[in-house]
Amino acid sequence: MAFELPALPYSTSALAERGMCQETLELHHGKHHQAYVTALNGFVEKNVNLQGETLEAIIKIAQNDASMAGVFNNAGQHWNHIIFWQNMSPTGGGIPGNLEAKIIADFGSVAAFKDAFKTAATTQFGSGWAWLVLGHDGKLKCTKTPNGSNPLATGEGRTLLGCDVWEHSYYLDFRNRRPDYVTNWLDKLANYEFAAAQL
Repeated sequence: MAFELPALPYSTSALAERGMCQETLELHHGKHHQAYVTALNGFVEKNVNLQGETLEAIIKIAQNDASMAGVFNNAGQHWNHIIFWQNMSPTGGGIPGNLEAKIIADFGSVAAFKDAFKTAATTQFGSGWAWLVLGHDGKLKCTKTPNGSNPLATGEGRTLLGCDVWEHSYYLDFRNRRPDYVTNWLDKLANYEFAAAQL
């Protein structure tokens, strides 16, 4: 069965007042994410060993095989964007008590967490992602991955939040100001309720 583009959990105009315009969402979801899904389905159709596998399994199969770089990047980007759309909300920015307590315990303060996340996001050279993960040691940490990679592939822990720092995520709204995009994303768009549920 072919992979499909998931519907957004809000309208394409729902995040405009929070710093992500309708055109960005329409292009990002309807064009970029759709392209990853279409390409992934094409790869799966041509490789009998991938047919019937879950998205997560395909990522694991392809991650260390240079001949499957295209499969890995498109499968990874599909997985990443499924998380990304859920990681934003028209009422984003508020951190639930249980997650806030965990953030303070592991980072020292909410401000320190945001600084760590911003550092991961802004020091990812070129295209990639910033993540908040629950590590195998039970502690929260901020990480980054290039291109279509993710914490599922790197084995760094359970994904709570993922912020897309490819330029198509922010260029219409913030031009080349990635730090401003990330600050806005953390303060106004991030769906911390989703992150708390992953704990």
